[in-house]
Amino acid sequence: MFWTQEKLYEEIYNLIVDTCLNIAPDAKDLLQQTLKKETNDTAKSMLQTMLDDSEMASKVDKPICQSPGYATVYISFGENANLEEIKELKEIYAEALSKATKNGYLRPSMVHPLTRKNPGDNSGVGIPNFEIKFVKGQRYIEHILSFKGCGAELGNAMKIMTTAQLGKNYVGLKKLVIETALAAGGKPCPPYVIGVGIGGQMDVACKLARQAVSIRDWRDSNPDPMLKELEEDIYEKINSLKIGAAGTGGDTSCLAVKIEMVSTHTAILPIGISFHCWVARRGGLRFYPDGKKEILFRGN
Repeated sequence: MFWTQEKLYEEIYNLIVDTCLNIAPDAKDLLQQTLKKETNDTAKSMLQTMLDDSEMASKVDKPICQSPGYATVYISFGENANLEEIKELKEIYAEALSKATKNGYLRPSMVHPLTRKNPGDNSGVGIPNFEIKFVKGQRYIEHILSFKGCGAELGNAMKIMTTAQLGKNYVGLKKLVIETALAAGGKPCPPYVIGVGIGGQMDVACKLARQAVSIRDWRDSNPDPMLKELEEDIYEKINSLKIGAAGTGGDTSCLAVKIEMVSTHTAILPIGISFHCWVARRGGLRFYPDGKKEILFRGN
C-alpha cells in the first residue's frame, strides 16, 4: 500500500496543524455576508475582528483560537479499504495531537473528568473521539477532523420529548431550540451555528447534533423539504432575539441551523441541541489506494 504508517502520520499531523490555523471557507463566507448586512456598529466591529483573526492566524503560524476545542475524527471507508490501516488511525491521531500540542498549535486542555488531572499534551482516554462508518462503493478512506470549542458546549441541551410535547407544526421542538438559544445568550461565541439531532435514543440524537455542525457545509440546504423549512424558521426566530456577535447585540446571532434526523421509538422523541462557535476548525482528507490525496474544506 502507498499509504504507509509513516506517510499517514505526516499527513495527519499536517491536517491537525492546518485545521488549528484556519476556519473552513463556508464559515468565513457566512461571516463576510453577515458583516455586510449588520446594522449594529458594535457587532460590526466584533465581526471584523473575527475575520481579521481568521486571516492573521495562518500568516503568523498561531492557532486561530486559544481554546483547542474537542477533537472528533469522522472516518468513512469502502470495500477496498485496508482495515489494518484503519485500526492504526486512533494511535496515529493521538500521537499527532500530542505533538501538535507540544509545538504550540493546541493549548493542553484535556483532563481526567473527575480528578481534573491534566497530562499536559491533550492525551487521554478516548482522545480524540472517533466516528467510523462503512460506505458501500466508496473508493477512498475519508478523514474529517473537527475541533469543536467547549465554551459553546455550555449552552447545549438534550431532551426526551413525547409526541404530545412535539405539538402542532412542531411548535414544541421549535420552542425548545429557541429557548435553549435564549438561555445560552453570548456564551457559545455567536454568531454560532446550531446543530439539532432528532430521533434515535439519547446518544444518537446528541451525536447527530454534533455531526450536523461538524460535517455539513454551513451554507448548504437540507435536501429534506420539511427539515429545510424547520431550519429556516428556527434560524429566523433565533436571530430575532438580537443576541448578536459576541453577545453584544445586533442582527445576527446565528449563522445557520442544521438538522439531522433518524427514526425513533413511538414512545419517545429525543432531541439533541449542539452549538458551534464561529470558529469552524474543520479539515479533511481523502486517501486513495494509488496514492492520490484530496484535500477537503479548503476551496470556496
